[in-house]
Amino acid sequence: MNRRNVFAVFEMLFWPLVGLFSVGLLTRFLELGPETVSFVLIGAVAMNAVQIVQLDISYALLYDVWAKSLKHGFIAPINLVHVVLGSGLVGLIRGAVVFGLMLGLSIWAFGMDLRHQGWLALGLFFTGLFLVAVIEGVLVLSLVLVFGHRAEITAWAISYLVLLISGMYYPVTLLPSGLQTVAQAFPLTHFLEYFRHFYGFPLSATRPLWRGFGLSAVYLIVGYVLITFSLRWARKRGTLLKLSE
Repeated sequence: MNRRNVFAVFEMLFWPLVGLFSVGLLTRFLELGPETVSFVLIGAVAMNAVQIVQLDISYALLYDVWAKSLKHGFIAPINLVHVVLGSGLVGLIRGAVVFGLMLGLSIWAFGMDLRHQGWLALGLFFTGLFLVAVIEGVLVLSLVLVFGHRAEITAWAISYLVLLISGMYYPVTLLPSGLQTVAQAFPLTHFLEYFRHFYGFPLSATRPLWRGFGLSAVYLIVGYVLITFSLRWARKRGTLLKLSE
């Protein structure tokens, strides 16, 4: 689909680059220091990388919903795990491309090299972002199967909601105390803090990588149970037929 649809490739590149440019230029206008600029740009890079991967996974079902052909996909001997793995692999490739472009743009346009902490740390950060995107994508798939067209908005809203609570452009310590507790339950919070601490920002919790990957493993297990239940629910309630012709 990406090979034959130039607009899909355009969308993959356009929104992340516009997002990074707009945020980067805003930091220039506000005359922020280099440490604060790095904090904000890390949030912008994370937001765009997560959203690219999550949308690829979400579109795996949404394209069939919009084409009213959802039931045909499940005639084949596959289940939602295959759908997540296949679309997740495509999302991984597209996300890596966007991630690399944003790193290069950060150096060229804003003089902010996000690689100075080493490729291992950068790879762990991207892996964490990928896992977060898979978890969000699985949740969207489950909601679409249960609620149908009414849940489409979650494909675009969920990334922003998670990033809002996880401290996209600000430390989570600025959030109300109740939301700070919620933020600690999100793996993205810990992945962002892990990468940002290389730039001198304090951690709100110890061992952020252990917390981030541990929470991701728990959510992936819960996600597997959730999509299995959602598919059974959709078959029982006839949602697959209602979303098909």
